[in-house]
Amino acid sequence: MAKRFFLFGLGFSGRVIARRLAEAGWRVTGTTRSGEAVDCPGVEVLPFDRDHPLPAGCLDGVGAVLSSVPPDGAGDPVLDQMAGAMAAASPAWVGYLSTTGIYGDHGGAWVDEETPPNPGLERSRRRLAAETRWRALDAHIFRLAGIYGPGRSAVDTVRAGQARRVVKPGQVFSRIHVEDIAGAVLASLDRPHPGAVYNLCDDDAAPPQEVIAYACRLLEVEPPPEIPWDEVRETLSPMALSFYADNKRVHNAKMKRELGVSLKYPSYREGLKGCL
Repeated sequence: MAKRFFLFGLGFSGRVIARRLAEAGWRVTGTTRSGEAVDCPGVEVLPFDRDHPLPAGCLDGVGAVLSSVPPDGAGDPVLDQMAGAMAAASPAWVGYLSTTGIYGDHGGAWVDEETPPNPGLERSRRRLAAETRWRALDAHIFRLAGIYGPGRSAVDTVRAGQARRVVKPGQVFSRIHVEDIAGAVLASLDRPHPGAVYNLCDDDAAPPQEVIAYACRLLEVEPPPEIPWDEVRETLSPMALSFYADNKRVHNAKMKRELGVSLKYPSYREGLKGCL
């Protein structure tokens, strides 16, 4: 496989993946909407969105393509604009970052890659539609749990004075540290299985109030008081409410078995310590 990598979407996860690829000897090109440089030494950055198509031939000689660009109301911007160019370039490896949100709500029960998708949220339904199109291209599908890492974690929320401990009985979330996302993508490049689907999450689905309390302990500050769900749900924004709409525990055994992944941060405890 040619060690040229094209990454659509240098966002929070994309930047970490790009840096890890560059360190591993890949020549990486990525996109942002503006085309402005990002904190990824050695990575070429191009502007891309629906109104700014990429130049012809930009995928020539590329050995691997990954998209982290979310769908919009019109569909998947990458496939809508670049499906023909990808078919012509015929990269050896194709990947797509999806979400465990496509499983929908399971009342705290376990889900794995064989669980039929049943998204309840509009953004998750859009993601499933986009994922289905990528699967038709034999892409490697990575369904990500809640993403966190330096600058975007419970530690940062506590430091900013924005932490609340909302207690919804039985509610848990699965999470994944951004470095472990990058590790799984690189592992897939070494062990390709076109068309495979992988849940990317850590080993410890946990209630959100426990994560906030642990971040406070690390920072040696008093945790905010617990707030019962019935007292707070009427005051939450629609976006905040949507995060509590799905309740499930996500299995990651396939990621470990097929990709040989050993998580650097197997739970939020190690992950938040790393964020410090």
